[in-house]
Amino acid sequence: MRYPKKEGAKKVYQKRAGPVKDYSKQDGPKREYKKREGPKEEDGFTDKPKREYLKKDGQQREYQKREGPKKEYSKNEGPKKEYKNRESPKDDDRFNDRPKREYLKKDAPLKEYQKREGPKKDYQKKYPERKFGKGSGAKRTIRKKADLGDNDGTIRLNKYIANAGICSRREADQLIATGAVSVNGKIVTQLGTKISPEDSVQFGGETLRREKLVYILLNKSHDYITTTDDPEGRKTVMMLLKNACTERVYPVGRLDRATTGLLLFTNDGELAKKLMHPRHGIKKLYHVELDKNLTKRDMEEIVTGIELEDGIAEVDEIAYDGDGKDKKSVGIQIHSGKNRIIRRIFEKLGYKITKLDRVIYAGLTKKNLTRGRWRFLTSMEISMLKMLS
Repeated sequence: MRYPKKEGAKKVYQKRAGPVKDYSKQDGPKREYKKREGPKEEDGFTDKPKREYLKKDGQQREYQKREGPKKEYSKNEGPKKEYKNRESPKDDDRFNDRPKREYLKKDAPLKEYQKREGPKKDYQKKYPERKFGKGSGAKRTIRKKADLGDNDGTIRLNKYIANAGICSRREADQLIATGAVSVNGKIVTQLGTKISPEDSVQFGGETLRREKLVYILLNKSHDYITTTDDPEGRKTVMMLLKNACTERVYPVGRLDRATTGLLLFTNDGELAKKLMHPRHGIKKLYHVELDKNLTKRDMEEIVTGIELEDGIAEVDEIAYDGDGKDKKSVGIQIHSGKNRIIRRIFEKLGYKITKLDRVIYAGLTKKNLTRGRWRFLTSMEISMLKMLS
């Protein structure tokens, strides 16, 4: 509800002149409080007579207590009333006059099937794009992914760069868009460009070669650095893969110098990027040996999550190795790709790792692969990795 505005000029507030009176400090003794006698002067209802509430008969009756024993209502005497079904139809039942449906019993003979007479309808003429008849039910059609090349032997430029081991296809598209790639001496910026095997592709001042995709599994030894080249002249993992293949392969992830175990090498840049991305949750199982027994309290704390300087370290599983008698030997499974994550977890709790070995990586194991040896992956293992990623 809106109230109408008052007409006329507004009253201007004027500040009172003079000092402000201080009521907190008053001179003189305090007066004693005395209870007032008699009726209050401001009470305008003292002389008014009290209202009398009368009963129905006009007079107030005094309350009289009832004499005699109290009546118990819980126990009713006499025989109980018998329940009888209602014989008359219900008032709201509108279907009393409808005859009941008769259902055939099991022993009754079934109706004989009568074949429909007349010519069959030809649905093929009405719907020529559909298939009718036996074996033409609604089946899911699984189509193979469209090849990035045509039947004439051409291939997309981003796939050619990825197969050369430079980067993934998505990163290759960025290189093409920025003008860093040239074909036959001409810079190409159009995405989706296709090239033939006779074309020459240049990137970074070098001519790229389309290499065959290679996948190698290495059981890394101690005291080797996970890098392709070390300026200080230390031993690298590429020394263990000497003469393994002519293609240029790169390690997927890394293991520090003191860590041993499985390490994957490939020139498939797209697969390598997916395996290293934490979104895909690639499982890695490590065998850890500590300098002292791991308590159950610390083990439970590791499962709930250890807070490190770069966030909370999550662990999938952790358990004592073997029958659990050796509390210094532990198996731990993670999917995180943070640097030195396992060593930092145990260092946070006051433990020192004496041995760290990666025994399983993305479903691949060390079976029949001794320390310092390598092998090519089988076609089944390659398909499994592509399905995981």
